[in-house]
Amino acid sequence: MFIGLDLGTSSLKAILIDDAQTVLAEHTVPLTVQRPHDGWSEQDPDSWFNAAEQALVALASRADCSSVKGVGLSGHMHGATLFDANDEPLRPCMLWNDTRSHVEAGEMDENPLFRATTGNIVFPGFTAPKVEWVRRNEPAVFDRIAKILLPKDALRLFLTGEHVSEMSDAAGTAWFDTAARDWSDPLLSACNLDRSQMPHLVEGSAPSGTLRPELAAILGAQNVIVAGGAGDNAAAAIGAGVIKDGTAFLSLGTSGVLFAANDAYRPDPASAVHSFCHAVSDTWHQMGVILAATDALEWLSRLTGQSAQALTQDLGSLKPPSQTLFLPYLGGERTPHNNAQVRGQFLHLDHATDAQAATRAVLEGVAFAFADCRDALASTGTRIQGALALGGGARSEYWLQVLATALDFPLHLPKGGEFGAAMGAARLGMMAATGADQSIATPPEIARSFEPDQALTQAFSDSHGRYRAAYQTLKNL
Repeated sequence: MFIGLDLGTSSLKAILIDDAQTVLAEHTVPLTVQRPHDGWSEQDPDSWFNAAEQALVALASRADCSSVKGVGLSGHMHGATLFDANDEPLRPCMLWNDTRSHVEAGEMDENPLFRATTGNIVFPGFTAPKVEWVRRNEPAVFDRIAKILLPKDALRLFLTGEHVSEMSDAAGTAWFDTAARDWSDPLLSACNLDRSQMPHLVEGSAPSGTLRPELAAILGAQNVIVAGGAGDNAAAAIGAGVIKDGTAFLSLGTSGVLFAANDAYRPDPASAVHSFCHAVSDTWHQMGVILAATDALEWLSRLTGQSAQALTQDLGSLKPPSQTLFLPYLGGERTPHNNAQVRGQFLHLDHATDAQAATRAVLEGVAFAFADCRDALASTGTRIQGALALGGGARSEYWLQVLATALDFPLHLPKGGEFGAAMGAARLGMMAATGADQSIATPPEIARSFEPDQALTQAFSDSHGRYRAAYQTLKNL
């Protein structure tokens, strides 16, 4: 048996699978985010450790876990989790959507060494500018830093006692040489850090340590290997079988991701596309990332007092976009704008704009943000012909039809089952414990495909043009 632990922003999910990859048990533990100031987003690392222990106890209560041989880890990327010499957290973790360090990020990005080495813009959400913010604003904390760990790697420290990371997550720190798949000493030095403060690196499918005996005892198991694991999107790709060059998925979660696997390193920082290592060796991936996907719909839900399901359930057949536009930049935007200061906009509201019309505009606005990601990926030479549709937002068939038409390529909805980041983590745990190769990461069976509505693609393309123009007009207001 094998366990996948996926540390999300709002919950930790654990699944137990057998060697046929059948899910035998699962458990989710909710987590909370603290936002003490505008642009801040933090979590207490101890809450992750408690959640993981609760999840292991829950799995053991639902199945015989004595034959567990491997555990894989997935987690939200870019978080800055700072530890002292006694492996105690020095402060709350600054999460991926914490944008307080936008000034520091801008200064780093002006240094050409960062883009040349990492293959990426230094975004405010990345780890390096957050730690620089700590150096400038909390110098007593900075001076005590013994290790800087990404969130899932902090969880690994609790599980194994080891300071280890892997390439897919490390590539999102802005301290990483993405082509060489190693830490960059010059970039660390530029940030007043050195390699001793970084975790050891392994590939995602390789062993990184062994589960602590007291935690293995919860399962009734022994000598449980913990895999390197992956950042959440790379883990989702492993869970969905998106490994071969040209395969892709679109994730409609709190944030949105358009992810494409690559068989070579194809950086283009100016596009604001993320170019990272994949979770298996000799493979990379690119991502267009938007900061509000289902989060935009949840915002409208709070505004209207109607649930997201109620807002989307009676939209009828696909219609061409109206004059009403929604720009979903509620907390800034990454691809393609790299703008932490821009905020969301509703445009061309009139007396006829009711909750249903506003819902269509929000769904279309998120789709146009994904179209911006598609165009950014295409500018690097990555042209997507079709993608799996993943995440909670994929439950809305209307939204999938909007997205397929706006993107002008088909979206494939998998049949029910587990194929996300937790499954990807479990598969990596299986690889690390058994020596299996990436062929075990098979794609899911497809329940339905959503093709672009060719009668409406031009209308959506025209509206996307208005959407792009709106950003250019409003970005400095």
